[in-house]
Amino acid sequence: MNNLELLVTLWPKFPHFKRFANDARLSGIRINSAAAKHEKGSTLKEELLLAKKLEGPVPLYFDIKGRQLRVLEPYSHKDHLELKINHKISVETPTVVLFKAGTDRALLKEVVNGDHLIFEGGPNYLVNDGESLQIRNPSLNVQGPIFCDYEIERIKNAREAGLDRFALSYVENTKDIDEFREYVGDSEIIAKIESKKGLEYVANEFKITENLSLLTARGDLYVEVDKPHDILAATKLIIEKDPRAIVASRMILSVTNQPVPECSDFCELAWLYDIGYRRFMLCDGLCLKEEPLARAINVFEGFKSSYINC
Repeated sequence: MNNLELLVTLWPKFPHFKRFANDARLSGIRINSAAAKHEKGSTLKEELLLAKKLEGPVPLYFDIKGRQLRVLEPYSHKDHLELKINHKISVETPTVVLFKAGTDRALLKEVVNGDHLIFEGGPNYLVNDGESLQIRNPSLNVQGPIFCDYEIERIKNAREAGLDRFALSYVENTKDIDEFREYVGDSEIIAKIESKKGLEYVANEFKITENLSLLTARGDLYVEVDKPHDILAATKLIIEKDPRAIVASRMILSVTNQPVPECSDFCELAWLYDIGYRRFMLCDGLCLKEEPLARAINVFEGFKSSYINC
């Protein structure tokens, strides 16, 4: 039972951060850099220093976005959406762009100067600064360096605050890890697998090394695979290649708005355990408020005590 680990996602200024930073049932807290606005490096530094001040026995991990496409500036027009993104891209248009983890979409009509996206109409819901988006068109090419200037500043802030554990989004090759190491040295790195190219890296390049492990980032990976059921093979591939891999997101979500978990929550945890996972991470949305997070941790503890010994 003791070999199962649970990590959560929190922001230092959450009122419940200190409570869970001292919760011995947890094995890690992921601090998602996407919660910080890209232009507010000084504020982020203060947040990370606060995190270290409130840090208990639960280790802290700082999540860097890398090549993941993020909204920098959304421009609202009466009849269509335009926005600027963090990386320059090339892609054949028109093409569909997904928002809100695949639950919303809009048709991309034109890309100007590589990073200015012009849509035909827009998605159903408001697009905010810092949100991620997915372009599944195979012609997509993300150009330029993996780490934007503000991301490099975030890494610097984290290092100065004393953090030495990191997660890197959208890892797609060994070069990504090597370049990240130039900034974080021999710190622990969790490589988040969130795309088909990431799965190719796992299948063909990844080697178990010290201070490097994989994470099955199902929040985005489920959107990026060709067909929804492809997530099953992807989930199995990652744990087969790395027995220390973490599986994250899209789990125990039923307790976000209700006190009693669904049967499917326990069945999914059991399947993930049976195929080899021993490390689990809860997603941002489930961890925003104290009560749902506390319920989810209790569900996980119930699973540990009942299923593993049954």
